[in-house]
Amino acid sequence: MEYPSFGDRVPELSDITIYIEALQKRVIGQTLNCVRVRSPFLVRTFDPPLDSVEGKTIREVRRLGKRIAFGFDDELWVVIHLMIAGRLHWKPPDAKLPGRYALAAFDFADGTLMFTEAGTKHRASLHVVRYDGSLQTHQPGGLDVFTSTLDEFASALRRENHTIKRTLTDPHVFDGIGNSYSDEILHRARLSPFLMSQKLADSDVATLFAACREVLHEWIERLRAETGDGFPEKVTAFRKEMAVHGKYGKPCPVSRAKVQRIRYADNETNYCSGCQTEGRILADRSLSRLLKNDWPKHIGELD
Repeated sequence: MEYPSFGDRVPELSDITIYIEALQKRVIGQTLNCVRVRSPFLVRTFDPPLDSVEGKTIREVRRLGKRIAFGFDDELWVVIHLMIAGRLHWKPPDAKLPGRYALAAFDFADGTLMFTEAGTKHRASLHVVRYDGSLQTHQPGGLDVFTSTLDEFASALRRENHTIKRTLTDPHVFDGIGNSYSDEILHRARLSPFLMSQKLADSDVATLFAACREVLHEWIERLRAETGDGFPEKVTAFRKEMAVHGKYGKPCPVSRAKVQRIRYADNETNYCSGCQTEGRILADRSLSRLLKNDWPKHIGELD
């Protein structure tokens, strides 16, 4: 059976949190019997070799930005990055690698963790590292909005002068926020995505800080309730409960104005003109120069 990808963006903080909670219940304390790798593009390291974690027990599962890290005995770690189309699935023991989407399978006594990726761009990755500076190189270092203070948030936001959309989604500035949840956060804060970070009033910064915490917390709780004791299988950028993300042309649930979009290259931002831009429609053409200078130049910048 094949398992296509759901959505078109890197799973973000809320999604990764639910993945980790589901994995912690299933693999901590379990011995990895075998790793079966189908894709030659997946494993990006050679020392330590991937087979060095076979026969070892997983002691910890943690989040590193939008990456998932598995801590094994002997201070060995496997770090996976799902990127845009990578997804995880929990299957019965020794499950067959599915169709063309399969990247790898991690076999435990109680089940198999399947790693898949839709498409042909091979962006998903796996690294094996030792617990030293090598592990930390996979931590982008962005600020955790749940543990930071308002002053710390303001300092990070204003460190450089970019659009607040770009700043929120920069993994070196903020931890785990990507394209979809940034749209929802900015809608909740009633702020245009193209306001410049160093020009925000203190009151707007405080509103944005609160919106980050509220939206991410709400989605963690929603996804947690949806998953229950199961394994998260519907990791998608587009959810009917979202206010603006993926809702182009549909009515905003607050103002009832039609949701608008700005597209540049492969990126898209959704916003409500009634809630966020005082009724103004932001034309793609008028923003082209701004986006050219301020949009991430490479998919890697989106982490």
